[in-house]
Formats: sequence, C-alpha cells, structure tokens
Amino acid sequence: QVQLVESGGGLVQAGESLRLSCAASGRTFSASAMGWFRQTPGKEREFVATIDWYGGNTYYADSVKGRFTISRDNAKNTVYLQMNSLKPEDTAVYYCAKGRGGLPRQGPDGYDYWGQGTQVTVSS
Repeated sequence: QVQLVESGGGLVQAGESLRLSCAASGRTFSASAMGWFRQTPGKEREFVATIDWYGGNTYYADSVKGRFTISRDNAKNTVYLQMNSLKPEDTAVYYCAKGRGGLPRQGPDGYDYWGQGTQVTVSS
C-alpha cells in the first residue's frame, strides 16, 4: 500500500511562489514516475507535470511550462513542485500521484495512487 501526503499549499498573491511537497510511503516510490495534477470545481482533473523514476525526464502542461519545476528526492521519498510567477488561474486543488510504472504519463489513468490534495489560491 502507498500513501501520498501533499503539503505546502496556501494563499499567495499573483507573481509569488510556492513549493508543494508530496511525501510517499512504501518501497515502490523510487521505481515509479510521479505526477502533479490540479482540479477546480466543476472541471476535470488537469495534468500539470510529471517526472520519471530517476528524475531524468520531466514534462509539463503548456500552461505552466517555464514557471513550474517538478523534482524528486528518492532518498526522502518526496516529490516537489516549485511554482513561480503564480497566476490567479493557477488556483486549484493540487494532487500528487504515483505512476503505475517508471515512465512519465500525462493521463490520470497512468497513476494508481493519489494524495488527498492541497489547496493553492492565487489572488490578483
């Protein structure tokens, strides 16, 4: 069984930064791709970023490319999402997810465990 716990969300002003963390339990973390998704009320969960099992390859949604950075520390079983130059449209609940394998995926069906989510609110 794997548990994912996100932290680091909060309320910031446009242009500011936040760093989200996702701590994972279980022995499969270092062999698994990890991803970040976000969701707003009434909308489907949206892909944000993904990283492969060893951190060598990352992919981003066009809407966050150049502003967000995903990284991981396998020694700490933790994945991060550094979010810079935040915009009001980044406001959402952010979820981390563990991939079914080691290769990064953009679709939610490529992930088998999800965290409970952390709220990010960006005011204008």
